[in-house]
Amino acid sequence: MSTIVVTTPATAGLGEQFKAHGLTKKTVVLFDENTKRLFGEEILQTLHSEGFRTLELVVPARETSKSLTTANRLYGSMIEADIDRSWNLIAVGGGVVGDLGGYIAASYYRGIPVIQFPTTLLAMTDSSIGGKVAINHPLGKNLIGFFHLPELILIDPSRLKTLPLREIYSGMAEVIKYGFIADAAFFAMLEKHFSDIVSLKEPWLSEAIRKSAGTKENVVASDFREMNGLRATLNFGHTFAHGLEKLADYRHIGHGEAVTIGMACALFLSSDLGFLDATERQRGLSLISRFRFPKRLLKKRFLAIEGETLLQNMLSDKKKLDRKLRFVLLKKLGEAFLYEKDVDDRKVLEAIEEAKKFFTGHSGS
Repeated sequence: MSTIVVTTPATAGLGEQFKAHGLTKKTVVLFDENTKRLFGEEILQTLHSEGFRTLELVVPARETSKSLTTANRLYGSMIEADIDRSWNLIAVGGGVVGDLGGYIAASYYRGIPVIQFPTTLLAMTDSSIGGKVAINHPLGKNLIGFFHLPELILIDPSRLKTLPLREIYSGMAEVIKYGFIADAAFFAMLEKHFSDIVSLKEPWLSEAIRKSAGTKENVVASDFREMNGLRATLNFGHTFAHGLEKLADYRHIGHGEAVTIGMACALFLSSDLGFLDATERQRGLSLISRFRFPKRLLKKRFLAIEGETLLQNMLSDKKKLDRKLRFVLLKKLGEAFLYEKDVDDRKVLEAIEEAKKFFTGHSGS
């Protein structure tokens, strides 16, 4: 599996770290426009001071960069620069750069090593870990991709200070997910220290990142290619979320925001199908109620959407099998499972409507 390093600064001793993992000092460095502006000079200077040879690539900081069009442009730049399979690639950014960089690394010359350098809370705790890399298709998100594990994941919590609060809340969706699906004690810690983590206070921030990253790494190690259903539990709330993202054209709602709404839907569905008791469901909803959304986002991107419309868009998600939706449900806080049976559409619509009632009147930011 990958080596995960959580420290500040994560760039310290990169030459030795690369050597220890059999990586050469020939590196393609992929930024988005934001990470290039914030961290580009520092990271490139560090690499050059340690004797690295680099090729710098930059993409727009938006979800639409995860496309075949962008990938082809990057391939062309790499081919023109005579990049061969002796090189590796560092992806510096959030989920978009991590997914795109991993996809490029997995496919270029049939695969070169990738190093993930996540700069958002969501990427530090979820998308940079586990080796699932993909680009989008107009008919669905993350439908074209590979399993390609990173050699190194370099996590520097201090990078989060550059992020707006909305991005922190978005990342917290994935953090609390691990409490929901795998660790009741971690869930209890999050109930107690949610505000500390959102405020980037130590040691709670680094503890949450380490725990989240470690939980995902352990799940992935047990089910790398999603063969036994364990890895699928990482998608708690995501079937609903990807339907919302598709309706928003992958632009108008953040992934973590959609996951937060999706987890509320999944809590209601778990309860309505008789698996999760009312007390546990209320604890889950109480933690979700601490999230803050931009004004009008909930109304326009969830409350105003017909349940039937959301259900139809959920059917485009890759987490379906034979045109049947697969849901991750909870038996209790800290114990998730993949529900393999068909779920009546009426139950799904009922859960969506219950979640709408829950979010009605939720305060914006």
